[in-house]
Amino acid sequence: MLTFIGIGLYDEKDISIKGLEAVRAADRVYIEFYTSTLSGTSIEKLQTFYGRRINLLTREDIEQNPDWLNYAKTENIVMLTGGDAMVSTTHIDLRLRAIDLGIETTIIHGPSIISAVPGLTGLQNYRFGKSASIPYPYTSKGKTIISHTPYDIITSNLHTDMHTLIFLDIDPVKGYMTIRQACELLLTVDSLRKEIDLKGRLAVGVARAGSPDPVVKALPLNKLMDFDFGAPLHILVVPAQLHFMEAEALVKLAEA
Repeated sequence: MLTFIGIGLYDEKDISIKGLEAVRAADRVYIEFYTSTLSGTSIEKLQTFYGRRINLLTREDIEQNPDWLNYAKTENIVMLTGGDAMVSTTHIDLRLRAIDLGIETTIIHGPSIISAVPGLTGLQNYRFGKSASIPYPYTSKGKTIISHTPYDIITSNLHTDMHTLIFLDIDPVKGYMTIRQACELLLTVDSLRKEIDLKGRLAVGVARAGSPDPVVKALPLNKLMDFDFGAPLHILVVPAQLHFMEAEALVKLAEA
């Protein structure tokens, strides 16, 4: 049996009681931190609170060589993920691989940033379109390459009057991307494309969702980049046209 457990947004106490019971009953417990992480805790704190040894998996262990899946043929294995267990396509792929190996799978869900952002901002959850991810730039043949995909997704969503939730990159070397860095990259692409005039468009930043001190702020994107959101994790929203209740919520919840 392979059980996927979402452990929430911020620290070791975000896990559900059902999830904690499953962790303590497992033969082996694994976790990965490259698709998401909990900024309010550490693997040592998780082990202490859960009362179990946790094996940290690399990206290669998940996507290329998931040999550890074979244990689930005869043992009760738990796979821990930040947020909810199946928000990342990486975990869906892993579940399908397990099924192909004849392994029974199950899911214990946890709090997700997908639902936390609408709750914190007051933006209506059914008005979000396709989400986007902003990766760090990379160098190819001496040139710095900035992805235009997030800009394309924002543009498409705005044309259908849908909000865009934008995930920010997590890199083992460069660290957690900030809202400021994300805004700079979007404005760089906007200056080249000049399709939606992001500079003065209202945007919403959220920091440390799920923590005791989340920060939510709405400003024009070129001003939002100068706001101090503090420690990670950060996430960004580019809203479409606002319903009157959404507008009121951004004033009261995000100081718009």
